[in-house]
Amino acid sequence: MTFNIGSQTGGVISNVGRDQVVSGGQHGTAVTLDDARSAVDALRAVLHRPDALPLTEQQQAEVRGDLAAIEADLGEADPPRERIGERLTRLTTVLTQAGALVGAGAAMVGPLSTLAQWLGSTGSAVLQMLPV
Repeated sequence: MTFNIGSQTGGVISNVGRDQVVSGGQHGTAVTLDDARSAVDALRAVLHRPDALPLTEQQQAEVRGDLAAIEADLGEADPPRERIGERLTRLTTVLTQAGALVGAGAAMVGPLSTLAQWLGSTGSAVLQMLPV
């Protein structure tokens, strides 16, 4: 038997050829483009608080530049997830190295997680950097 399954989008998708037993249920998270855009707004709000993050001027400029580029990309009809993923990874790396994620807590981690989840597999590197 051969399955030819095209693109799928959903919280949880299970393609099986025979019987499947699910114990404990299945769940997934669906993050919309609007959710991703809202996450950028939340990140910007934190970044524009002068004493919110322990960042140097150079780090602030890098993070704000990447965030602006992500926002511009999210405004496109078909946002380039690969490019957004690269920028989000760079932004998260700077924040992590500066210790900003620990200090800002959920105000930063939540929106970064939302963006990474919207990216799908492209955002997995960012999810691994975030504190649990």
